[in-house]
Amino acid sequence: MPQSYDYIIVGAGLAGASAIEGIREVDPNGSILLMGDEAHLPYNRPPLSKDLWLGKEQVDGIFAHDEQFYTDNRVDFRLGARAEEIDPGVSLVIDEEKETFNFGKLLLATGGSPRTLDIPGGDFEAICYYRTLDDYNQVKAMTGSGKSATVIGGGFIGSEIAAALNQNGVDVTMIFPGQGLCRRVFPESLSLAVAAMFAEKGIRIVTDTPAAFERDGDKYATVTKGGARVEADIVIVGVGILPDVELAAEAGLRVDNGIVVNERLQTSHPGIYAAGDNANFPFAALGKQTRVEHWDNARKQGKLAGKNMAGGEEAYTYIPYFFSDLFDLGYEAVGDVDSSLETFPVWQDENRTGIVYYLRDRKVRGAMMCNVWKKLKAARELIQSDAIMSDDDLRAALA
Repeated sequence: MPQSYDYIIVGAGLAGASAIEGIREVDPNGSILLMGDEAHLPYNRPPLSKDLWLGKEQVDGIFAHDEQFYTDNRVDFRLGARAEEIDPGVSLVIDEEKETFNFGKLLLATGGSPRTLDIPGGDFEAICYYRTLDDYNQVKAMTGSGKSATVIGGGFIGSEIAAALNQNGVDVTMIFPGQGLCRRVFPESLSLAVAAMFAEKGIRIVTDTPAAFERDGDKYATVTKGGARVEADIVIVGVGILPDVELAAEAGLRVDNGIVVNERLQTSHPGIYAAGDNANFPFAALGKQTRVEHWDNARKQGKLAGKNMAGGEEAYTYIPYFFSDLFDLGYEAVGDVDSSLETFPVWQDENRTGIVYYLRDRKVRGAMMCNVWKKLKAARELIQSDAIMSDDDLRAALA
């Protein structure tokens, strides 16, 4: 006989952990099962490419909650066992060990999986598609004085891990197409300036695309399409993630660049919700359906999904933010920070200190604060105002 729970959460990441908080705000007594394919309790991912490497945080400090939180909230665990199938018709979850569980309400907080490279050697066990705490532990154990690393990818994860390794004495080479870093978000001048900063710090940049990985004794060589050959002790790939939608798709739920949900985070089946990296939701302030792969969104969406599963009817209207630190460039960004939009920078120190606005039809859709702090609330209000902004308006907006 299947075990029955009022609430089952599939995905033991931050969104799943936050959902427990939301459930308990509304329902103090309903039974909860938390399922996840990692063996760890839910943890925060940002430190994996930031503070853990800089000694600002220790592994035991990155967990969303300690064990006592789950005991106090009477949460059962099914960790290290991946959910393999859901049957909405009979409210059933089946895991990879063929254990079965009935649910009253279900949350899919399955997140995403790293994009892999379909090239010769792309499936070598030693190639690290960086995403998890186990990945951090694996790479950390391999680093040290005189070690070398090749980092594939010039986006957020690639840039953060390259900077972190460099600051740990590792000889780093980055390989990615194009001239600048984080080009999908940074305007061109900032993208190029950050790449130049990386080069000044001693990081070698190869503007090319990997064609193959080869093992060469104790080292691994990355061969590029342009014919370059880069050898290193460690190869890390950070080229984005794909939302985990297989469970939802096979169960007949609507998927489209994620699991499609309404403003209350319900899927096309009213008893099933989705939150976090895998949820394609209506972004109220931007007036479009989208998916957001950031810590703040997972935290807020997970909690609201939990509240709504327990009987709430609240719409998700929050505008999430994200943050990063690349050497001495720290920034916070909110809204739609897409470099294909019109951008308008207001610099105090060009490409180092200031605010970049992202505009559509002269309305602010996003803002990035570079080495400028305590402006998130004002930036959110500016986005929500939907005001048409002149250049002078923008120069004064967050001053």
